[in-house]
Amino acid sequence: MSQQTASFIAELEKAERLLSRRDARLRGLIKRYGPCVIRPHTRYFHTLVGSIISQQLSTKAADTIHKRFLALYAPSRLPKPAQILETPDEHLRGTGISFQKISYIKDIAAKTEDGTLKFSKLSRLTDEEVIAMLTQVKGIGVWTVHMFLIFSLGRMDVLPVGDLGIRRAIQLSYGFDQLPTAPEMERIASENGWRPYCSIASWYLWRSLENKAE
Repeated sequence: MSQQTASFIAELEKAERLLSRRDARLRGLIKRYGPCVIRPHTRYFHTLVGSIISQQLSTKAADTIHKRFLALYAPSRLPKPAQILETPDEHLRGTGISFQKISYIKDIAAKTEDGTLKFSKLSRLTDEEVIAMLTQVKGIGVWTVHMFLIFSLGRMDVLPVGDLGIRRAIQLSYGFDQLPTAPEMERIASENGWRPYCSIASWYLWRSLENKAE
């Protein structure tokens, strides 16, 4: 285990202890589900391409299409932006990716190639700066960037107010009659002392939905 990974896990453990002290509901979830398993990584470009492919698809369908997409570039498996730009749209369409999503994928590839997206600098940017940079890409909105901040960059204090799962979990766990609004979610986070660990609170709230009927 690298020192960086060890430091991240230590920070997760600190977050779990703090959230357990401050919020009785989260304390129960932390006890039930155990340690948070978020692990940041540096596969930024391919993660975002995968996010575009997965939009509005079931997990199974997205996985199938993503595997077909990667198969186009075997044996390298992880294509470079230039390779994607050189791939005819018809070949990409043959994997099951819609032409609209193909335009999005080629947009992120082009912006990576021309330096509009500077992935090497992301770790040094604020959350707001990351959002501003990545939402320049067609097909990438704030929700996608929130997921990227949490699961790729490992940012600890992101509250994804546009995520339906988090809204539903807060509704069920905190006594709302209907899905909470963004300001109501911020209020719950503030009243229950989630900051600076909203991402970790969110992870446990997602887990709380696993055994619930849709």
